[in-house]
Amino acid sequence: MPIESGSCASARQAKQKRKSHSLSIRRTNSSEQERAGLQRDMLEGQDSKLPSSVRNTLLELFGQIEREFENLYIENLELRREIDTLNERLAAEGQTIDGAELSKGQLKTKASHSTSQLSQKLKTTYKASTSKIVSSFKTTTSRAICQLVKEYVGHRDGIWDVSVAKTQPVVLGTASADHTALLWSIETGKSLVKYSGHVGSVNSIKFHPTEQVALTASGDQTAHIWRYMVQLPTPQPTADCNQMSGEDEVEFSDKDEPDGDGDGSSDCPTVRAPLTSLKSHQGVVIAADWLVGGKQAVTASWDRTANLYDVETSELVHSLTGHDQELTHCCTHPTQRLVVTSSRDTTFRLWDFRDPSIHSVNVFQGHTE
Repeated sequence: MPIESGSCASARQAKQKRKSHSLSIRRTNSSEQERAGLQRDMLEGQDSKLPSSVRNTLLELFGQIEREFENLYIENLELRREIDTLNERLAAEGQTIDGAELSKGQLKTKASHSTSQLSQKLKTTYKASTSKIVSSFKTTTSRAICQLVKEYVGHRDGIWDVSVAKTQPVVLGTASADHTALLWSIETGKSLVKYSGHVGSVNSIKFHPTEQVALTASGDQTAHIWRYMVQLPTPQPTADCNQMSGEDEVEFSDKDEPDGDGDGSSDCPTVRAPLTSLKSHQGVVIAADWLVGGKQAVTASWDRTANLYDVETSELVHSLTGHDQELTHCCTHPTQRLVVTSSRDTTFRLWDFRDPSIHSVNVFQGHTE
């Protein structure tokens, strides 16, 4: 009987403790709004570059974290009280429960479950915004170092395309809205050859894979194939350039000034007629390129078609139709008979000419402009 009376007394004490603790929980819950309001007031008084919506969201998240850990702490206290009660009831029988191990195991399970749910919620909700913040930090911390090496001055209007020759001598080619294409010495920045055979804007330039031949596309609805002969000038020592006399400087500036007919400097030869003119388009030819081997060429036009030509005969081999709007570019594979065309219809197409008997096309969609 003494054991039963002791257990009843301990049970009454446990009930009283739980009642008093439930009151403390109510007080805690009732004061959450006041505490959240106080935190907002404190943060509003601080200087911060975060938008108010982001700050309010962060406050709500931190409030959830605080409530989660507060609930864990309360459950921990209740478990310890129950363990103490059981120990008192079983003390007479010589059995005890290791409260530290029991509470630790249960708390680990509950804590890991709740924290995993909260972390998953944080990840899914704010993954995009965090990645943006991290990417902005990366762009500001990584700094690329570059400097101007050479400037090529000679065109009198916008430059639409730049290309580099694949054979020796290696020269730089530019296509311009001033109706000309220029070949340049990469080392000296001096213009070597001018092509003036087009009567419209020169929109692209590509070099033949094995010969000193260039392919240019123009707004005059044609593409021209023309041959050039260049001899690279010997680069002058830096000391000689720095010791240039005043008279030489005047002569050099006079050469840079374009004359009345727009021929440029006198030491730059001009090619005025093409070897072959490719004529089949009914609109601006925006781009052109050589197929592997250089025996065929492809052109892309604003008439919504791309044309494949035989270079030797200038005959049209295939007319590549299918785009719904103007073509914007074309390019070829360096080792395979593959052509890619892009268009304002938001698609690009891969044309396969590896089998001479048939040619297939694959349409790639995904862009919205």
